[in-house]
Amino acid sequence: MTKMEPLSKASEERQSGIAALDQRSRAIFARLVDTYLQTGEPVGSRTISRVLPSTLSPASVRNVMADLEEAGLIYSPHTSAGRLPTELGLRFYVDALLEVDPLAIEERARIDERVAQSNRARSVEEILTETTNMLSGLSHCAGVLVAPKINMRLRHIEFVSLGPGRALVVLVNDDGTVENRAIDVPSGLPPSALSRASNFLTARCQGKTLPEVQKFVSAELATLKRELNELTARVVEAGIATWSGNDNAGEKTLIVRGQSNLIEDRATLEDLERIRQLFDVLETKKDLVDLLGAAEKGEGVRIFIGSENKLFSLSGSSLIVAPYRDSKEKIVGVLGVIGPTRINYARIIPMVDYTARLMGRLIT
Repeated sequence: MTKMEPLSKASEERQSGIAALDQRSRAIFARLVDTYLQTGEPVGSRTISRVLPSTLSPASVRNVMADLEEAGLIYSPHTSAGRLPTELGLRFYVDALLEVDPLAIEERARIDERVAQSNRARSVEEILTETTNMLSGLSHCAGVLVAPKINMRLRHIEFVSLGPGRALVVLVNDDGTVENRAIDVPSGLPPSALSRASNFLTARCQGKTLPEVQKFVSAELATLKRELNELTARVVEAGIATWSGNDNAGEKTLIVRGQSNLIEDRATLEDLERIRQLFDVLETKKDLVDLLGAAEKGEGVRIFIGSENKLFSLSGSSLIVAPYRDSKEKIVGVLGVIGPTRINYARIIPMVDYTARLMGRLIT
């Protein structure tokens, strides 16, 4: 998404349609994309029915493909041709369906050897250039070395659930570029927390960097805690309530005594209601802090597909990059590859990730 306005009804229906895809639809879609990435050609229902492990007729596959097309995941380049994945479809495939294997021992050894050769009595710039050339050769794509886009100012933040314990963070920068980061989210975090986080942060993140948003939310959290501590201390000292719970675990419950006797005490009731509200808000703010921390760290490899990056929106290219960091975990550069949208994601993602980690250790 590149706008701050709420999703249109069509977009909401499309997202709900993707989320509702059953296992059979996901399997057919995954096979279609796998075949497309191998051949670059439109994929027909008969081709998919042949490679599926279960026995499905081409007619059954066509029905599922019609649903996938309605969800915006595939399209037909011609009236009688097979189907191709859309940019939305490729993004869904990469984030939710792609199985990335660890880098093969042989390829890891080749990268180690090439980087070691470039490291002999060379400057950092020459090492980086050689490493980028090496990535280009191994991936059969164009190698890219770019200055890190550190602390870009944000226009929009959105969290989209990818399943239990996983979410996609969509960061829209002030210059219109879009970054998507897959993250781990706290176990048991309800989907509604992601929606609340998206709405809250979008209203307050405009013009701020991600660290600034974190600082802002943490400051609000500290203020709320101070107010809660003052209120609870007052009602506990007055004998109105008492704490119960395990201090070490940080989970405590405020038990109110003689509630029936408090009905006529308006000031006390207002204090207790404010305490209840503060507990609710604190829980939400804690979720926000956790989500922002995960969004900032994210996974090392960033993947931009087609128009998700305005630099390559017209060429229909994909950009796979990863930052390399110094010993203090500060980003000092970014390297990766540019290729067609039908790039071999499963092979190149671990390749870029490993090379970036290797470069970080090397320059440190």
